[in-house]
Amino acid sequence: MRLVVVSAGLSVPSSTRLLADRLAAATAGRTSAEVEVVELRDLAVEIAHNFTNGFPGRNLAAALAAVTAADGLIVVTPVFSASYSGLFKSFFDVIDPDALAGKPVLIAATGGSARHSLVLEHALRPLFSYLRAVVVPTAVYAASEDWGAEGLPERIERAAGELATLMTGLATPSGPAGAETEGKRRQDGSNATGELTVVPFADQLAALAAR
Repeated sequence: MRLVVVSAGLSVPSSTRLLADRLAAATAGRTSAEVEVVELRDLAVEIAHNFTNGFPGRNLAAALAAVTAADGLIVVTPVFSASYSGLFKSFFDVIDPDALAGKPVLIAATGGSARHSLVLEHALRPLFSYLRAVVVPTAVYAASEDWGAEGLPERIERAAGELATLMTGLATPSGPAGAETEGKRRQDGSNATGELTVVPFADQLAALAAR
């Protein structure tokens, strides 16, 4: 199982990379996944060239392949002008539009003020919903004052747990009790493996109209 972390931090050291590392450690501890980090700072030139010539350089191609093949993603960006950074958006602009379909993604961001925390909901979540990724419910924002304060470690653990659950699937117990649990899951809309299935909203509306 492979967990890929995309960090758009620009400075060294970077609070964005620090948050990415903590999220990765918390998730890997629950899944035993191999972790690979993609530092967008090192790919900035190749990303720009990709826009002008249509071809990714060797390092960018490797990063795109890693993201596409990942079992789960953690994406972290600093906040610039009340949104994700241009470098962060540019990377996901050059990736294949279908590469993230159905892929579990944990979104996170860092900023100087807690007032920018809504960037997770008005910018990052819509972006990955558009790419048809499965975004975990808990998004993690870390302002400057959050480091070392209460609350951030708990949000990291909660978000990591949600991502790990999506990556590993829901285990089905064996035996009669397991069969009963399996039946309940299927009634709730899961598939034969016990993993929850996502019903498109348009299909749900069509089903309601047919009643």
